[in-house]
Amino acid sequence: MSLKSLVSFGKTLLLIAVLFGLALTPTGAASAQGAAPGPCDVFAPMTPCVAAYSTTRALFRDYTGPLYQVTRKADDTSMNVGLLPDGYADAATQDRFCAASICTISKIYDQSPSHNDLTPAPPGGAARGFGSLGFDFPAVANALPVTVHGHSVYGIAIGPGLGYRDDKAVGTAVNGQPEGVYMVTSAMHVNPRCCFDFGNAEVNNLDNNAGHMDAINISRRCPDQTPCKPMAGLDMENGIYGHLPVPADATFVTVMGANDGQHSYAIYQGNAESGSLTTTGMIPLPNGGYQPMQQEGAIILGIGGDNSNHGRGYFFEGVMTKGMPSASVMNEVQKNVVAAGYSGKLHK
Repeated sequence: MSLKSLVSFGKTLLLIAVLFGLALTPTGAASAQGAAPGPCDVFAPMTPCVAAYSTTRALFRDYTGPLYQVTRKADDTSMNVGLLPDGYADAATQDRFCAASICTISKIYDQSPSHNDLTPAPPGGAARGFGSLGFDFPAVANALPVTVHGHSVYGIAIGPGLGYRDDKAVGTAVNGQPEGVYMVTSAMHVNPRCCFDFGNAEVNNLDNNAGHMDAINISRRCPDQTPCKPMAGLDMENGIYGHLPVPADATFVTVMGANDGQHSYAIYQGNAESGSLTTTGMIPLPNGGYQPMQQEGAIILGIGGDNSNHGRGYFFEGVMTKGMPSASVMNEVQKNVVAAGYSGKLHK
């Protein structure tokens, strides 16, 4: 082969290597290089995400890591589920890995730079789980199939005894700092029991009294003895406040909270498939220990701050922010969620 041919061949190999390097991360997960901006790109200028979780899609356009980890019951082997080039979950890898065995979601990766990953919650003051050492059980990995932007992916189905936590989270609000929180969930699978929460909680897994939590909640509530209906609110410990009604037939819903940590907060909710948000507007924080707030900064999903693990609900994505997002930013995030294309039928 001539020198000219060798040079040409070398350039071709280099080009292939560069292209391959762009398409795969060091862990083998496809990058989100073709993805649209995510909710955290919307939040970023003023109120950046300090925790971001999803089993369906990348929440940052440039995120290239895994979304979650599944563990196969048959041999206790684990595998990470990553991304397709357009930023949605590569759930087919899970299907192949779990084809002959039950799998559980053993870890939910934080897509933010904080790396606040969630794992099954330890026992708390209200309840022990049924797992080893009293830990809560993880969710079954294929229990919640859903379609997002035409992709077959999986959400997280939480029921009594299941839940996730990180008691050593970094970057989350503490001692009256402002923050925001949202999750894409459903009105189809909630009950009146405590607590299907996502957000800020105590670091010692105990009820440390009013103001020590700031987590978005969706549950069935029964005001004034009327029929129970789904409502969104903020669990601030020893009380869920806001009580914004959510349409009972809403398959996919966005529920949001914004809290300045000192005097005021707001609740938002909307159909995650279409339309805009409704809101309480900014309203005063409750009296009796909530002004200012006393958040501790742990992160919970599907449980209360003291591991009250009797609630149930569906989780598809959610974030926590540094600082309190404005109403206009929350509405832009809602547009981003709608554009993600959640669809399908869910069971109650």
